[in-house]
Amino acid sequence: MNDHHQSNSIVNYINSNTNNNNNNNDSSTSMMMNQNELNTMQQQQETSPTRKTYRIAMVSDFFFPNMGGVEEHLYQLSQCLIKRGNKVIIITHNYGNRFGVRYVTNGLKVYYMPQAPFYNQSSFPTLYFTFPLFRQILVREGIEIVHCHQAFSTLAHESILHARTMGYSTCFTDHSLFGFADASSIHMNKLLKFSLSDISHVICVSNTSKENTVLRAQLDPHLVSVIPNAVDTTQFTPDPSKRDPSKITIVIMSRLVYRKGIDLVIDIIPNICKKFPNVHFVIGGDGPKRVTLEEMREKHQLHERVELLGSVKHSNVRNVLVRGDIFLNSSLTEAFCIAIVEAASCGLYVVSTKVGGVPEVLPHHMMSLAQPVSEDLEEKLTLAILQLKSTPLETHAQVKAMYDWNDVARRTEAVYEVISHAPKVPFIERLRRFVGCGLWAGKLNCMVVALDHLLWRFLEWYSPRKDIDPAIDFPSDQDNNNINNNK
Repeated sequence: MNDHHQSNSIVNYINSNTNNNNNNNDSSTSMMMNQNELNTMQQQQETSPTRKTYRIAMVSDFFFPNMGGVEEHLYQLSQCLIKRGNKVIIITHNYGNRFGVRYVTNGLKVYYMPQAPFYNQSSFPTLYFTFPLFRQILVREGIEIVHCHQAFSTLAHESILHARTMGYSTCFTDHSLFGFADASSIHMNKLLKFSLSDISHVICVSNTSKENTVLRAQLDPHLVSVIPNAVDTTQFTPDPSKRDPSKITIVIMSRLVYRKGIDLVIDIIPNICKKFPNVHFVIGGDGPKRVTLEEMREKHQLHERVELLGSVKHSNVRNVLVRGDIFLNSSLTEAFCIAIVEAASCGLYVVSTKVGGVPEVLPHHMMSLAQPVSEDLEEKLTLAILQLKSTPLETHAQVKAMYDWNDVARRTEAVYEVISHAPKVPFIERLRRFVGCGLWAGKLNCMVVALDHLLWRFLEWYSPRKDIDPAIDFPSDQDNNNINNNK
């Protein structure tokens, strides 16, 4: 068992209302608390004059200028936490010439560490070599909580180890699903088991993701909370005037890779185009499967009906979505799929494969689900075209009521409340946890942790905390208000 004797009411609050929009999700029913109790707790947190704020370091290999769901999650969550009075910094690896310290909106400080990307934007594993710099950043910024993101992130795994060695409370958010049979999943699950053996709390973006993470890392389910992603509905607004009334436009926004089911799309596009002469496909995204898409378009002479946009900047995604009537998602695995929420916020009807946490994202009247085979996906898309009813403004209003980054921030703060009160873990207890990772792996893990502890002791002697100058905090809205009042 990990060091988490938390208040049941707080944990229930974190897990409650995970998907207010999805009434058919029976697995979340057991985690729901009394609605009056939830409202009372939320009201107390919002109105309490002594509401605690935190100093948080978000750590991941995935951040801007790279684009994706994890990057968007990090940015939006950090912005909302800052608006709620918390201090947040981002720690990531360098991107090309972008290294050192940068500031983005609302004074969000980003540390681009001099650590080269190795594979799929994950940094090269160094284990101990980044510890001195990582320690300097945490001490300078006065960090209290280290929040790491994404199982693919090498930097996140290393940071969990170093932060726990230094005695910090740690949190991990898992954004992906993994299998159990193939070699890559087996190795990743072993790494995740090591990293999460000594973690304060884990957040997953869907109930399916929670079940997957608990099994992969052999975690106590009570240590895992479900907090879904959200969407900025002020950015993703419908505009019916951008649609072509003479066509039915089907939009696909995805990385063009095998995992996103692009082979299914290649199979069904020619058949859909034969059935419906007024259907037009708009495909945004890039990847190795683009060549196969172009070959399909060339073979069936669909140049006028299949538009390939290539890579689309996130700021332009809304401009592409509002052209469509239907959004098609063909992913073979997905923990949440924020893209379908963005599409629904723009008023599109969604047709998606029934995989991972996708069934939890939207209610039935907004989305049709198909098995991840081309025949069923083609059938569901055909029915959606035949029965299409355009109500973009109503759809947007419903999504706006269901998903809000401010709500995600409030619930994440509830997690911080839990882990900030957890007792410190003695070094011997940490070793005991890692021994349980396996007969030989457990011993190897204990050696890694022991060396990390010795390195930390050396750094505390060689570069004492008192010799590290604290960083100046970016002025918050509250600071500005106090200055104006003093004037």
